[in-house]
Amino acid sequence: MIKLSDAEWKIVTCLWDKGSMTIAELTKFFSNDTGWCRNAIITLLNRMEQKEAVGYTRENRTRRYFAKIDRTEAELEETTSFLDKVYNGNVGLMITNLIKSEKLSKEEIEELHKILEEN
Repeated sequence: MIKLSDAEWKIVTCLWDKGSMTIAELTKFFSNDTGWCRNAIITLLNRMEQKEAVGYTRENRTRRYFAKIDRTEAELEETTSFLDKVYNGNVGLMITNLIKSEKLSKEEIEELHKILEEN
């Protein structure tokens, strides 16, 4: 299982959503929102390469980065890890806390109910 930091999640999510990107494109995309400079992006990408979360292809002297990990699989692993760490694997407790804290909208609760009925 690959463990990604919050910053690495932002990068891989961007790559999933937008497809492959260069360092310049990633820097431009994140500069306003996060303030990350080119060197920060490079450091994150190097870490992610070591974890085999991203790869790249070469276009002349430019590297075009892409996500190597499957989105659904990574999200499921992260969800399971979170559930185990915070709620000791108890899905019911997590959902109860979300409902009580009013983090779920009425529509989301109805959607959950529908999913539970189908399964």
